[in-house]
Amino acid sequence: MEKWIQVYDPLKGLGPEYLLSALVAGVPLYILLYMLGIRRSAGHKAAFCGTLAAVLLAIFVWGMPAGAAVGSTLMGAAFGLFPIVWIIISAVWLYNMTVESGEFEIIKSSLANLTEDRRLQALFIAFAFSSFIEGTAGFGTPVAITAAMLVGLGFSPLYAAGICLVANTPPVAFGGVGIPLITAAGVTGTDLGTISKIAGIQLPILAIIVPFWISFMMCGVKRSMEILPAILTAGVCFAASQFLLAQFHGPYIVDIVGSAASIIGLILLLRVWKPASIFRFADEAQSASVSNKKVYSGREILRAWSSYIIMAVLVFIWGLPAFKSWIASFNIAVQWPGVHGHIFQTAPIAAVEKLYNAVYGFNFPAAAGTAIVLSGLIGSLLMPGYGLGKAIACLLRTVKQLRFSIATIAMILGLAYIMNYSGMSATMGLAFTKTGGAFPFFAPLLGWLGVFLTGSDTSSNALFGNLQKTTAQLLGIDEHLTVAANATGGVAGKMISPQSISVAASSTGLIGKEGNILSFTFFHSLGMTLLICLMTLLQAYWFSWTLPSAP
Repeated sequence: MEKWIQVYDPLKGLGPEYLLSALVAGVPLYILLYMLGIRRSAGHKAAFCGTLAAVLLAIFVWGMPAGAAVGSTLMGAAFGLFPIVWIIISAVWLYNMTVESGEFEIIKSSLANLTEDRRLQALFIAFAFSSFIEGTAGFGTPVAITAAMLVGLGFSPLYAAGICLVANTPPVAFGGVGIPLITAAGVTGTDLGTISKIAGIQLPILAIIVPFWISFMMCGVKRSMEILPAILTAGVCFAASQFLLAQFHGPYIVDIVGSAASIIGLILLLRVWKPASIFRFADEAQSASVSNKKVYSGREILRAWSSYIIMAVLVFIWGLPAFKSWIASFNIAVQWPGVHGHIFQTAPIAAVEKLYNAVYGFNFPAAAGTAIVLSGLIGSLLMPGYGLGKAIACLLRTVKQLRFSIATIAMILGLAYIMNYSGMSATMGLAFTKTGGAFPFFAPLLGWLGVFLTGSDTSSNALFGNLQKTTAQLLGIDEHLTVAANATGGVAGKMISPQSISVAASSTGLIGKEGNILSFTFFHSLGMTLLICLMTLLQAYWFSWTLPSAP
């Protein structure tokens, strides 16, 4: 294939500069919005239609050679399968094993039996434990599990669903062992450590606020002040861990360690402090309590948590600079056929005409998913009556369980790559430069919209990451800030996405009442998003000294 130079305004002359071309470039996204938000189509069907539309537009409007269009789409799908899907499969597999072996019941019981106060139960389960599951599995699992737990403890279904959706906000960008930020870095070519550090500056502020936020939702300011020591302990322990790990280690185990710190901090606090009175909801009997509690020994509880403890240790080792440097030697670099060496960027995206590289890296030993699988194999030997045979069978069932999610993620990444390599993302970025210096304020809103559309911070970063980078470069703004803002803005969109609301409704018996849940969470989502918009704007200009330097 011959050299092809990207075109950024293929409909030039038919309207204002870049505007009409940008509107047409957004067609694949409009299709996603219509199919997911209005028709409520399955994710893989919506992703297929959106990706197909992007390929056709790239070929017939942007003039991209058909071979390069198909090739770049397949390269994106390959990146979606490895390392992203590999991490998702391994994380969900580990969770499934703990459920099948019965160990997860011990984990849940060890948290639910700590207190009868509804406010503290929400802190333990909806905030801290939800963050733990977000860090290890993500993709809707935290809300499904914790909302069902709260209903089982006596929470009303609507409160259980709404509280869990709001509480599961600070950990989302670091969820699934850092997959949203890993995806953002991979799609945009920005430095993973730098965007992790920026997210680790913004989200700890949210982590301190959210425990009070959910308590306020339940009982107002006055009753929330009664448990202020617990609120501060939960928030500060999580926020401090999130900040330190994001700054000095990377995105991989931020949520796991943060949630563990929050849980341990609350347990230690309850040894020396108790709320003056037990809070229950108005429609509960005052004698209500956690009944028929089964008490497990410390040894049983430690064994139940052991798989996740092993995973945290291994993923931590995988993230150490010395280990990463050594294991990087196993990387296999593939110059993607039909794409690499053929596509060139030009002005105004590039100062001078330059090659748009298309190199796919495959490093099985270095992948975080490999560390999780190894921890799962070790953990399976510690699960009573389980073992390697059942573990392998569970892995196969997990792949089958996730088959539609796997297809969706592969196609969403294919969509992202064809939009990047065709120049469609650059076209949209050039149109967004018309917002001028205000763009940092709007950057998180794009992430918020992306998660609303797709239900996934990972998919949102794949869709809009390069647009964020391109727009920032053209405006002279730190590109790492806007890419990170796409991820941090997206965390507040999770609680209103149709996918998340459907999961919450299903796990709490509110099927058919999804609108009630959306009404419950919408203004909380908007408020948190605007807070992140303000933080991003301040960091872009007045607080730019808080931004880390990229290597």
